[in-house]
Amino acid sequence: MKPAVVLVSGGMDSAVVLAIARELGFAPHALSVRYGQRHTSELDAAARVADALGAAAHKTVHVDLRSIGGSALTDEHIDVPVDSDGHVIGADIPVTYVPARNTIMLSVALGWAEVLGATDLFCGVNAVDYSGYPDCRPEFIAGFEALANLATKAGVEGAGFRVHAPLLRMSKADIVREGLRLGVDFSQTVSCYQADAEGRACGHCDACRLRAEGFAAVGVADPTRYA
Repeated sequence: MKPAVVLVSGGMDSAVVLAIARELGFAPHALSVRYGQRHTSELDAAARVADALGAAAHKTVHVDLRSIGGSALTDEHIDVPVDSDGHVIGADIPVTYVPARNTIMLSVALGWAEVLGATDLFCGVNAVDYSGYPDCRPEFIAGFEALANLATKAGVEGAGFRVHAPLLRMSKADIVREGLRLGVDFSQTVSCYQADAEGRACGHCDACRLRAEGFAAVGVADPTRYA
C-alpha cells in the first residue's frame, strides 16, 4: 500500500476523505493541525476518526495562527456568524476564513509526505456547499499541486506530487451518502465552528447549518450532539 498524507480536522468531510483514501488502496497517514483554533474538541474528534478508519499513523502538528489573528475561529473578539444575524452563507468571504490556513496545512502535509516518500496528499476542500473560502476552489488545488512539484526535492527529482480533493464538487448531501457507503461513523465527528469542550455543536453557525441540511436532504438523522 502506497503511503498518502490525509488532512484530518475532525469534521465530517475529512473523515469521508480518509475513508476514500483507504478505499483507493493507500496507507493513509492522518495529519491534524492545532493552529490556535478557539475550540479543540475537533482535534479530539480527529484522533477518534483516525483510529476508527484505520489510519496507518496520526500526527498533530502545532502552528500558531492565533498570534496572527484575523479570523473568528482564532480571535475571541470576532463573533462567529450565525443564522439569527441575517448572515447568508456564501454571499461573501466570512470572518470564519482563517488567513492562509489551507495553504499552511497542505504545506505541512507536503513536508511529511516527503519524509514518508509519499507523493499523494488528500484534503477535504469543497467548492459546492461551502462558506465562500478562496482556498476551497479548484484553482487553489491546481495551484498548490503545481507548487508542490516546483518547491520540493522530491518534486524536482520527478516524484510527481498529486493533491486529491475528492469532495471538491460534491454537495453536502453527496458527502453524507459517500460517508454512509464507506461506513463512516459521523457521530465521532465535530463540524461546529464553536463547539464546546465536549464537542457539542451550537446548531447555528455555517458549519452546523450546512451539515444539518446535508443530512436532511438524504433523509438520515444527523448524530450531532448539540449544546
